[in-house]
Amino acid sequence: MTRPYRRQSQPEQVQSEVSGLNCSSGYLLVRAPLPRTPGVQSWLEKIRATTRRKSLPLLPLLTRTPYFCSGCPHNPSTKAPEGAAVGAGISCHAMVTLMAPSQTGDVIGMTQMGGEGAQWIGMQPFLERDHLIQNLGDGTFHHSGSLAIRAAVSAGVNVTYKLLHNSAVAMTGGQQPVGVMPVPAIVQGLLAEGVKRIIVTTEDVKRYRRVTLPKGVVVWHRDRLTEAQEVLARTPGVTLLLHDQECATELRRKRKRGLVPEPTERVVINERVCEGCGDCGQQSNCLSVQPVDTEFGRKTRIDQSSCNKDYACLAGDCPSFLTVVPAGGKPAFVPVPMPDDAALPDPEPVVPASHTTRITGVGGSGVVTLAQILSTAASLAGRHVRALDQTGLAQKGGAVVSDIKITKEATDQAGKAALDECDLYLGCDLLVAADPGQLTTATPARTVAVVSTAEVPAGQMVIAPEVSFPPVGPLKERIRTESRDAVFLDARRLANDLLGEDQFANLLLTGAAYQTGGLPLPARAVEEAITLNGVKVEANLKAFRLGRQAVADPEAFADLLEGRAAAPKPERGLSDEARRTLELVGATPESELARLLAVRVPDLIAYQNAGYAARYARFVEQVRRAEGESVPGSTALTEAVARHLHKLMAYKDEYEVARLSLAPEVEREVKARFGDGARISYRLHPPVLRALGMTRKIELGPWFKPAFRALAAMRRLRGTRLDPFGAARVRRTERALVVEYEATINEVCRNLDEGCHGLAVEIASLPDTVRGYEEIKMASVARYRARSAELVGRLSSERERTDANTAAPRGVL
Repeated sequence: MTRPYRRQSQPEQVQSEVSGLNCSSGYLLVRAPLPRTPGVQSWLEKIRATTRRKSLPLLPLLTRTPYFCSGCPHNPSTKAPEGAAVGAGISCHAMVTLMAPSQTGDVIGMTQMGGEGAQWIGMQPFLERDHLIQNLGDGTFHHSGSLAIRAAVSAGVNVTYKLLHNSAVAMTGGQQPVGVMPVPAIVQGLLAEGVKRIIVTTEDVKRYRRVTLPKGVVVWHRDRLTEAQEVLARTPGVTLLLHDQECATELRRKRKRGLVPEPTERVVINERVCEGCGDCGQQSNCLSVQPVDTEFGRKTRIDQSSCNKDYACLAGDCPSFLTVVPAGGKPAFVPVPMPDDAALPDPEPVVPASHTTRITGVGGSGVVTLAQILSTAASLAGRHVRALDQTGLAQKGGAVVSDIKITKEATDQAGKAALDECDLYLGCDLLVAADPGQLTTATPARTVAVVSTAEVPAGQMVIAPEVSFPPVGPLKERIRTESRDAVFLDARRLANDLLGEDQFANLLLTGAAYQTGGLPLPARAVEEAITLNGVKVEANLKAFRLGRQAVADPEAFADLLEGRAAAPKPERGLSDEARRTLELVGATPESELARLLAVRVPDLIAYQNAGYAARYARFVEQVRRAEGESVPGSTALTEAVARHLHKLMAYKDEYEVARLSLAPEVEREVKARFGDGARISYRLHPPVLRALGMTRKIELGPWFKPAFRALAAMRRLRGTRLDPFGAARVRRTERALVVEYEATINEVCRNLDEGCHGLAVEIASLPDTVRGYEEIKMASVARYRARSAELVGRLSSERERTDANTAAPRGVL
């Protein structure tokens, strides 16, 4: 009879709802207006104030969405041919709805479990498209998905079922599907049901050497997944692609338990050879293929702690990949000693009647485990606990939130933290912690925030070079604004440097939170809970105490870090040639421009010769003078040119790849991580062999180093008539880009003034988008040229308008 009260209503709406109500037949139930009681008024004023306070300016926040695990078989298997229509289903592979169409195809919708593909029966007669690729997990297939395949066969529609056979119901904990059948039985049964054609793909074709399959069923390597889907799409009726590859998470667990052998090879990227093009991320879709900022721009690095050794990233069209066989045993890492508990003063005790902690982080990083440890500690301390873990698909790299409410007395209350209710805001991931939805629980009146500033890449950053981690400063400021007190530290880096692994970061952060007085628990209870958890007890206790030390005695903690710092790399002094070349530029000593040149001039001398470096230095000096005249006091344009002219001039041809592959720092870093006897192999796809039709990389062992040395010594031939590689289309384009860039910057300098300075810097920075090798690079060059022409045209137009506006008053006179 009455309208239900809507909790999410705005204050004005709430007030109008209680001012008078009628039933559906029009009879008056409550007279209007209602008397304005003090309780209602104060409540309305509080809500209005809170709403105003929570309406913070939005930041360009990168969201932490769920993603496939590192090495997940769905990473390659859910890829679809360009333009293909794809149906999503119920399982881990449902996350294709959250990913870029370039990775997973044009997803047109999702059905209930057991209805996969049934929607196509009704859709196909009304669409121009005549084929659908329907994803189907093996758990769903054995549950009820086989019924949908039978329905599609009966309807006679054109659909390819992509059966993702990973031997586990990974989304709900890794259980084995009930009634699971082996692959031969599955394909035999589906052929009998009327499926027209079946192709099996796998990461290891050798496993099928002694497996008997029905006639007509073929087994292909997963590298041919796209080809298999195209072949099946041309076959009328219902077809099946069965991708057979074990769940990466379950495989990792088996390796840890010794149930299956550990692969011997590890993948490493030579960051100097890497172009940061993102092709390895696009090929593998793997979260362990992570972007990293370096002196020479954005590159890619393999996160060894999360890598599941799937090796799909090796398909990236790039010569920067190395495979390493570690030396026997782990390289010696000596963790820091256990801090003395007696030397750590207890903070002022915080024992409120009710205390709420919100923990935010990334799924799979131990947030729920941390919540369990703190809940156990509260029970051990005689407190009452109510907790709520908000996970969902968070275990797959998405945001996970755990709320813990600790009270002195048993209290009936919701487990979820409410508006302005948070006392301790424990941010194990900066992106999730800065999310406005999570920060609604924080308030400057009571919240203490302890947050890790580690920049953990999100899934979007793996496949898109243009997507980067948001600036840390504004994220920290947003959290600080909503807190009474805030502590920030890079917990992952500290855990890795001090304890050898970043998995201890959460407890290190918890130690810092305890020392700030943010936890209403005694340290002994927390340490007892860590001991009861029974996993790497000593290291976790050490992490908790180190976090306490970071807050209690920052100077001693800084000394500890300084003592653990890596040995400085041997510095080579500047050569006389480099000094003379640097003198060509009038850079202010100790300035950023001087630093950039001190790195890049010697590099160009090693790349080619002193004359080549002098050409670079003279051009930078020319830009410096032009900028000084037009925009006094600024060197932003000159610095951009110093960075990006070097990038274009030091293009990575065969000679340069050879030189950088022999760089001593590469071997030094490999030995530091994998031991002195580690064996390095190079994964290359030489353009010569590519031209002869070879489609895959070759592996070259340490014996190939003499060839690298010979090739690097031939760099004097670069760009001459004797250059055996110089006539290639990519090499001619690379040389042309240098000339084009110099001409563009000359045009920019002619039109430079303070009004268009920012646009000029943007133009000078455009070569950063030129990335990759071979065809990937050519595609990026086309985009660069188009964007450069657009911005230069805009710069010229703006200068013409400025000149016209300046001349107008004189014309009037």
